Amino acid sequence: MTFDESVYEYVKTVPRGRVVTYGMIAHAIGRPRAARQVGNALHRNPTPVVVPCHRVVNREGRLAPAFAFGGMGVQEALLRAEGVEVRGGAVDLTQYLWRE
Repeated sequence: MTFDESVYEYVKTVPRGRVVTYGMIAHAIGRPRAARQVGNALHRNPTPVVVPCHRVVNREGRLAPAFAFGGMGVQEALLRAEGVEVRGGAVDLTQYLWRE
C-alpha cells in the first residue's frame, strides 16, 4: 500500500462528527514525522466523497485555509452538517477529537 493509500484508508475510519489531526494520521500509519506529507496526500484525494478529508484539522483544531475541495467555507459547512461546531475557523479538540 502506498503512503497516500494508507492515509486514505485511515481517514475513512474517522466517524461522522469527529476530527483528527494530520499528525495523528501520520503517527497512526507508522510515519510520525510525516504530518506535512499527510496534508499533501489529502490535497490529492481523488475521491473526497469516499475519503472524508474534511474531518482533518491541524494540531490546534484549525481548518485548512486552502481546503482542496472548495476552500475553508466548504470544510466548515461539511463539518457543521455533521454536528461539529466551528468557531473562528477552528474546532474544539477537547470536544470533537476522535481517538481510536
